Amino acid sequence: MDTKVDPQDWLYTISPKRKLIDLNFKEIWRYRDLLFLFVKRDIITVYKQTILGPLWFFIQPLFTSVIFTLIFNNLAAIPTGNGVPPFLFNLAGITSWNYFSTCLTGTSNTFKANQGIFGKVYFPRVITPLSVVFSNLLKFGIQLLVFVLFYIYYVFFTDQVVLARPQLAMVLLPCLVLFMGLFGLGFGMLLSSLTTKYRDLTFLVSFGVQLLMYGSAVMYPLSYFKARVPEYAWLVEYNPMTTIIELFRYMTLGVGQFSWANFIYAGVISVVIFLIGLIIFNKTEKTFIDTV
Repeated sequence: MDTKVDPQDWLYTISPKRKLIDLNFKEIWRYRDLLFLFVKRDIITVYKQTILGPLWFFIQPLFTSVIFTLIFNNLAAIPTGNGVPPFLFNLAGITSWNYFSTCLTGTSNTFKANQGIFGKVYFPRVITPLSVVFSNLLKFGIQLLVFVLFYIYYVFFTDQVVLARPQLAMVLLPCLVLFMGLFGLGFGMLLSSLTTKYRDLTFLVSFGVQLLMYGSAVMYPLSYFKARVPEYAWLVEYNPMTTIIELFRYMTLGVGQFSWANFIYAGVISVVIFLIGLIIFNKTEKTFIDTV
């Protein structure tokens, strides 16, 4: 009896990637159910055995904003602009920063955290970091809603909001969120690939993210830093996350200035970092099982 199988009858063919950049949207779409399961897992299991559960989505940005307001605005007297409450200013910065930082830290250990399943089952590996970006998008939406509620409170129940007003540029907010996700995803995939060979980078990620936050104008206006430390201002000014956070504050509060040059700069850097991370991620996934 002939047991040969005609290659035309095969459903899938697994072969090495030959392209430098191979995101393979068709294959990702074919595994969309798995992507949904990973997103559901990330959302449900993170706070499954905690006392407060999803309330941490609200607690973390609120407590951080309160601490920043007390230390940087009340004690250090860092101005936030006339008619802009310091708490609202800090909450805007933290809301935009949190989405990037959670995408970065969540994808930075992709190979190490999933080495068991990667070594047994085939699926597009890029689905795992993509699921982190999509699950964090829900968290960002919740924290953005918290920001909107506090903005409404300050406008209708206090007299502290004088100049803070949403700007017409807010129509570009989805693009700005896309930039955050691409930047965090690309940077995270790059770090994840490097940590398969250099384990000590794992310990530096959380520390480095904290340092990057202070260099991204999260708790102070960029104009204030440029006025106080002009010789080092370029370190903060050319940080893509500084540009994104400044644009987010302008769109939501009208603080600072909007320029198409900054918007394009943030978009280009985010796409470039994403492509670099994707190239190295695709190259690493072929041999990572021998080094993890």
